Amino acid sequence: MSEPPSCRSCSESLSGQTIIRVAEEPICVRCYQRRHANTCQECKQLIGHDEKELVHQDRFFHENCFRCCSCNRSLAAEPFTQQGGALLCSSCYCSRYSSRCAACSQSVQPGSRMLEYDGAAWHEDCFLCSGCRKPIGSEAFVPDNRRFYCLACYEQQVAPRCSHCRKALTKGGLTYRGEVWHRDCFLCCGCGSALAGQTFTSQGERPYCVRCFSSLYAKKCAACNTPITGFGDGKYVSFEERQWHQPCFKCSRCSVSLIGSGFFPDRDQILCADCNSDD
Repeated sequence: MSEPPSCRSCSESLSGQTIIRVAEEPICVRCYQRRHANTCQECKQLIGHDEKELVHQDRFFHENCFRCCSCNRSLAAEPFTQQGGALLCSSCYCSRYSSRCAACSQSVQPGSRMLEYDGAAWHEDCFLCSGCRKPIGSEAFVPDNRRFYCLACYEQQVAPRCSHCRKALTKGGLTYRGEVWHRDCFLCCGCGSALAGQTFTSQGERPYCVRCFSSLYAKKCAACNTPITGFGDGKYVSFEERQWHQPCFKCSRCSVSLIGSGFFPDRDQILCADCNSDD
């Protein structure tokens, strides 16, 4: 018969003792506990050779010590999450930290697919178009007064209509007299040129570019005979049936400016006080 092995650490005979092998070498229980056993992170006791050991992120636990820090449920066979070093079962984690779906008010489970927008969260199956009630998923959508629409429903049901072409206006555009227009549809009523980004005016309810308004409706300056449009340096002086650009309002004889001064009409002329006294 071969001799019983001895402990490779303390050389004590292992005859009649429990033999533990570390790296294929026989070791007695006492040496194993002293040199190789891990300490439980929870109870701070050694984990014996005959006890089941669980490991999480280089931390060791007795099986019975591996529990949710909130409800004390065993996590040995349960899904769990770590939060700030503490272990939590899925239920406790959700009740404490998970977002709640804005549609059904239930917790959004960790790892599940969800959608977030403007500080709120939804289960993927709860984020529905307010028109067709189908899940929007990763498709484009348009928010409108706390409702959400897929592009097709937004264009059909919600989007404002261009006052010119009556088609849906989904982006860009402009507003004029309380109505909306595509930028390409907002045109001069005279020549049909685009007015978006240009200076324009109106006659009644109809918009006109400066050129068309000047030729069709603007009054002519009594001095230079060009239109008075009111644009740019557009201040003007009006007297009886005549109008003048402000820079053109001068004495007909000496050309001194009459702005802020008294003047005297003389048939088709306007005169300053000095020229009028010369008559």
